[in-house]
Formats: sequence, structure tokens, C-alpha cells
Amino acid sequence: MKKPTKKRDPEATKRSILEAAVKEFSTYGLGGARVDRIAERADANKRMLYHYFGNKDALFLAALEEAYTDIRNAERKLELENVDPVDSIRRLVTFTWDYYEENPHFLSLLNSENLHKAVHIKRSKHIQLLHSPFVEMLRRIIEKGQNQKVFRARVDPVQLYMSIASVCYFYFSNIHTLSVIFGRDLSAEEAREERRNHAVEVILGYLRV
Repeated sequence: MKKPTKKRDPEATKRSILEAAVKEFSTYGLGGARVDRIAERADANKRMLYHYFGNKDALFLAALEEAYTDIRNAERKLELENVDPVDSIRRLVTFTWDYYEENPHFLSLLNSENLHKAVHIKRSKHIQLLHSPFVEMLRRIIEKGQNQKVFRARVDPVQLYMSIASVCYFYFSNIHTLSVIFGRDLSAEEAREERRNHAVEVILGYLRV
């Protein structure tokens, strides 16, 4: 009796390839990543990979778009505009720290793209569209805090977010060298908690009147 043909699910195949690509690119970078390994990890063949994504660079861009979409979607779930502005910023800094800690692949993908001078995301309209609403939301939170006279005047939301991201990013991107230099195990839970609290206070210290 002839075996029934396995029904192809294009969306599931694309999802598997994309998930495999995120792991491959975050582990080896764009230069070291191999299409063969991505296809094998996704249980797909290279023909399907090229059919859905075009080439390795296009797949890397898709992985970047997926990574940015994930973090922006997670931020939206915080409902930052529904709480006190000080608490909004505290939540955002804490979330950013936790997200970087729990999703090291995100930082790895960004590191790789920066090595390539953002040549891929320059071609992405999707990533730009993701960030415009986020910046406007942050602007409204800042204005709310200013109206309540708890935040200082003349705060650029983009500058603020870059400060939040950098305070959190630097720790994880340099955790090994800093641990050696200062003779501290910065990967220890107590050290990470101390630094996360410090990050919140640094950002709020800048914003407070």
C-alpha cells in the first residue's frame, strides 16, 4: 500500500527556516553562517530556503526583522501608557535589561549587522515602521511626566531610548572582559540584579526634575 504523501505547509516551512536562521546567524554571524546548516536545522532543503527567502543576505535581513518585531511586540504588551510615567520608564528599563539577558541572540544579530554598517536594515521599510510608533509612544510618556512636573524639560525620546539601550547593552556585550578587569563575577545573579537596579536609577536620575 502506497504511503500517503506528507502535506506541505509553506508557512510552517518558512517559520522553521527563519527560526533556524536566527540561531545560525546569532551563533556564527553573517560571515560564518552556512546555508547548509540552516537548511539541516530547519529540516528543509536549500532549494526551499532560496525559494522563500532568495539568498543568504535576504535571509539575514528576515532574521533581523523577526528580532526587531519580537522586541517591539513584547514592549507593546507592557502597556506603558496606562501607568504612571515614572513607573513606565522603570518598566521599560527593566524590560530592556531582562530582554537582552534572556535573548542574547538579539544582541548577537545586532553586533553582526553593525559590523556590516547596517547595510541590510537600510533596505528594510518594516524595521523603520516598527520604530516610529514606539518613539511616539515614548514621547507621550515623557510629555505626561513633564505635565506632572516629574520629568525635566527638553528630553529627546530617541536620545532617551538610546541611553536605555546602551546602559543595558554594554553590560552584556562586555560582561566577560569587565569581570576580569574588575575581579568580579558579573554573571552572578546578585551582580546582575545590582546592575539592573543601577540602570533604572541612572535613567530616572536623568529624567527627574
